[in-house]
Amino acid sequence: MITGTLIWYYYICPREVWLMSRQLTPWEENPFIELGRLISQESYERDTKEVQIENIVIDIVKTQDEEVIIGEVKKSSRFIKSATMQLAFYLLKLKEYGINAKGILLFPKEKRRIPLSLTKEMEEKLNLAIDRINQIIKSETPPPATKNRFCAKCGYREFCWA
Repeated sequence: MITGTLIWYYYICPREVWLMSRQLTPWEENPFIELGRLISQESYERDTKEVQIENIVIDIVKTQDEEVIIGEVKKSSRFIKSATMQLAFYLLKLKEYGINAKGILLFPKEKRRIPLSLTKEMEEKLNLAIDRINQIIKSETPPPATKNRFCAKCGYREFCWA
């Protein structure tokens, strides 16, 4: 089952999708992963947090002017494409459940908020990504390691480059 986390990883590195699908967890003591977890826990304390609906876990849910708004909290905007598509995936899933919501990417350390609405173009990109993720998951071997700008701080670095 496709999760928001797999969407996130797909846009960073398809190899991570394969590793996650095999329940191979990233290095849990990676300080960057810990920092992200801490920021998510300690930010926006007044909002409803971590709402799980089937295979998705939404960081923040609130209503404003009778409109449902969901928020995705991130450590930094460094992975903005992944964060955008992860949030778009949540909006798509809610749409499938009959809930029209709007999204907002939240970067508390940067004091930055980016509103997001699901577009047809995003839906098409997500459907292609979901098909590709399913192919990656079904594969018996991971995609080859490919160095990119995110490798240096990746929790799976040892799997690819040790």
